[in-house]
Amino acid sequence: MRKHHPENERIKRRYFIYLREAKRLSEHSVDQAAAAIAAFETATRHRDFRKFHIEQARRFKRTLDEQVNAKTGKPLAKATIHARLMALKAFFQWLADQPGYRSRISYADAEYFNPSANDGRIARTTRERPAPTLEQIRQALKTMPSGTPIQRRDRALIAFAILTGARDNALASLKLKHVDTALRRVVQDAREVRTKRAKTIISYFFPVGEDIEAIATEWLDWLTTAESFSPEDPLFPRTHITLGESGLFEAVGLDRAHWSDAAAIRRIFREAFEGAGLPYFHPHSFRHTLVALGERYCRTPEDFKAWSQNLGHEQVLTTFTSYGPVAENRQGEILATLGGEREAMDQPGDLDPETLAAVRAIMRAGRQSDAA
Repeated sequence: MRKHHPENERIKRRYFIYLREAKRLSEHSVDQAAAAIAAFETATRHRDFRKFHIEQARRFKRTLDEQVNAKTGKPLAKATIHARLMALKAFFQWLADQPGYRSRISYADAEYFNPSANDGRIARTTRERPAPTLEQIRQALKTMPSGTPIQRRDRALIAFAILTGARDNALASLKLKHVDTALRRVVQDAREVRTKRAKTIISYFFPVGEDIEAIATEWLDWLTTAESFSPEDPLFPRTHITLGESGLFEAVGLDRAHWSDAAAIRRIFREAFEGAGLPYFHPHSFRHTLVALGERYCRTPEDFKAWSQNLGHEQVLTTFTSYGPVAENRQGEILATLGGEREAMDQPGDLDPETLAAVRAIMRAGRQSDAA
């Protein structure tokens, strides 16, 4: 059976260059688009894209509906199906404007990759993501051993993640010079730190408790004094692996080098929570914890804007809509108390202009999301 089509390979190469250079997408995003196109080619037995017919799109949608996740054995999630179809729609819209394809494919043809309206709404639904409470994070920190340099590093990593809200790839690439404990500040310099969308982020320690902050700052002090690490050395150095006397590879300490990716960090998080008898909370879930904390602590729009900016968000609405759905139990608590609080107000319903503007912006965003 044919495993590729030469003309398809040539035009795909041009499309991937377009995604990288013109659309400025990351390699991860390009890989996702490539995977969706490859799945479509497999379904059509690598038929020439110039012979595209809308029935191929309809048949491919049915194929996705029938597929199961190899790991769970369950049908593919609506969000997964939606992402693949949108990747294909974008590809065929681009094809419709390319020489040699323009007369064969129309923009309207690409619309046949749209999922049903109901499936689209399900795919875009924001679901409550599990995130640990500060108490659960403290429980994990208390149960983590700290007798060896590797154990101290792992414990400090967990503390630093909730103290700063830094993403796992940023944690893996931070240097000592990027942290100023006197100012309680972290500079995620995009020239050296692997930040999302290569954006430089300047943030300050979140108020999560002196005990958690002490774990992180003591780690920095130990690296610079006991280990003589320089400002250019990694904040969280990778494990040094060598061949032991048993003939097997063994972890023997810390290497003065960064992790190449965040896989080791996710493993550390898994072991920390499982060791405390808790479910696994991945590194990104700590950012949801901090948003929930901000909703409790912040009292003015300026407070929340500063909190949002500290997470690296340029727009407060990103924090509200992407990270900040109110937990169901908290939703009930708020609604149960709002009536009494409103009756106690001197001027019911009056809000200062800045707060009112923020509320209206959030409501507009919600209406646009519902209409989409």
